[in-house]
Parts: sequence; structure tokens; C-alpha cells
Amino acid sequence: MKNTKNIKKERKEVIIDSSGRTLGRVASEVAMSLMGKTQPSFERNKYSGMPVTVVNASKLRITDKKLAEIYHTRYSGIPGGLRILTGTHTAKTKGYKELIKLATYDMLPSNKLRRTMMKNLKIED
Repeated sequence: MKNTKNIKKERKEVIIDSSGRTLGRVASEVAMSLMGKTQPSFERNKYSGMPVTVVNASKLRITDKKLAEIYHTRYSGIPGGLRILTGTHTAKTKGYKELIKLATYDMLPSNKLRRTMMKNLKIED
């Protein structure tokens, strides 16, 4: 009997093209692939997803009105240290790559596997 515990499964990488697509649709497709819900071997308590690469992040279709509505929070840990950033500020300073990353992060389950899932996400312009 072989020891299957130490054998790594080969995972096929998923490439998602975001040119001309909206932010939410790209982020939800990325989150489903990272969780592994697109595979028949999905297990809720283990990382069963695949590495995901998002290409053409700068060609994302998003309006200025929607960018103004989106906001993200950062908290430094000290009283009064909550910063509320709009999507326009995030897009100008860090680009559309950061918007896709933040939207995907919010769509993943908030458990111990979230960090592992996010490590398997690559976003390219």
C-alpha cells in the first residue's frame, strides 16, 4: 500500500481573462476556482482549489460611478485609525489589480483556508 499522504496532487492552473468584463463577475469566478467548487473533488475543510491567474486586469470594464461607490477599509489597530478608501483612490494608487484582489478576498470564506487560497492567486496587467 502506497503512502498517499505525502504525494502532492498535480493542479492545473486556471487562466481567467478579465478584458471587457465587470469586476464582480471576474472576482466571483476567481473565488469559485480558488475554493475548488468547480471540481468534483471539492472538500469544504481542505484546500481543494486550483491556482488562478487573472490576465488583462487593466482592461477591466468598470465605470467611474461604480468606482466612486466602492469602498475599502483599513484599520491600523489604534483608536481612530480606521481609514475608508474609495475605489477611485485604490485604482489610482495601486491599480485594478488591487481591486480584483480585494473583491476576491471578500468573496472567499473567512476561515483558516482563506490565506492559502489567496496565495494561489496571481493577477497580471
